Amino acid sequence: MDLVLFNDCMEHITRIARIQFHPTGNSLLVGVGGSGKQSLSKLTAFILNYEMFRIVVTSNYTINDLKADIQILFKKTGVQGVQTVFMLTDSQIVNNRFLVFVNDILSSGYTPDLFAKDEVEEIQGKVRNEAKSLGVADEPQALFDFFVQKVRNNLHINLCFSPVGDAFRFRARQFPALINDTTIDWFSSWPEDALVGVAARFLGDVEFPTDEIRDSISQHMANVHLSIDDANKKYKEKERRFNYTTPTSFLELIQFYKGLLGKKRGVIDDQIGRLEQGLNIMQRTTERVDLLRRELDIKMVDVEIEKVKTNELIDIVGEESNIAEKEEGIAKIQEEETIVIADAAKACKAAAEKELD
Repeated sequence: MDLVLFNDCMEHITRIARIQFHPTGNSLLVGVGGSGKQSLSKLTAFILNYEMFRIVVTSNYTINDLKADIQILFKKTGVQGVQTVFMLTDSQIVNNRFLVFVNDILSSGYTPDLFAKDEVEEIQGKVRNEAKSLGVADEPQALFDFFVQKVRNNLHINLCFSPVGDAFRFRARQFPALINDTTIDWFSSWPEDALVGVAARFLGDVEFPTDEIRDSISQHMANVHLSIDDANKKYKEKERRFNYTTPTSFLELIQFYKGLLGKKRGVIDDQIGRLEQGLNIMQRTTERVDLLRRELDIKMVDVEIEKVKTNELIDIVGEESNIAEKEEGIAKIQEEETIVIADAAKACKAAAEKELD
């Protein structure tokens, strides 16, 4: 069991152990749900080296089933002599007739008509040797009384009831042995140090930046729970109605906080992951851009070199073009002179032919 043993808890354990250590020691633990009645009962039984006996109540569980379980319990404690704690909670009492058996066992140690006649004879035969060794007369009634007394010495009934509602008051009035033949241990509200210790224990597996933050949250949870108790008192004074804040509510508060914190942290972690992914993409893009920039710088140097070569080539081409234009002009002049000379020659030839004629 996952328990936090604060001071009040240890005091309850010592009370229950002191009650059940003695023969015929039966206890009535009264407290709201979640106050630790069942857990401390189990721990006390383990400390005393007692067996824990509980009934398993289902929708089909009847009086006869309870009777059969009590028979097993009586044989275990009265015949085998096993120290046993019979723990019964109010939630297991689906029928108030169950308490008839419990009331009889607490008051007299036995409930009428529990065993058939042949079963009684079988029990008497099993305890006969032990009874004789202790000086008990070998008579049926004496042997059965010895068996019942042995059951009372070895059986410890542990009733875990809640005072909330009217059921506890009605049962106490209808079955007086529940009060008269038990020792009552009242489970009050958890003190502040217990609330802080429980909160710190259950928050121990949650990662916080510092231990001071965990302690502060534990203290805050305790203050919130205690403030609700104060509000319940004011509500009772004003509305004449009860509202209970149980330790179970406090544990649910812790679990709700842990769940909400985990959910929010999951959202933040998802956002951090997306941000890191985006930053990685930006980093890769920046590195790519830097690489392209370096390549561009290298290309620009080559471009400048080619540009200078191109300008030089343009100058050369320009000079050669000018030379070609000059040569073309000279060639045109020479061509014109040639045409003139040709025309003159044709004219001279024509004049010579005319003179010959």
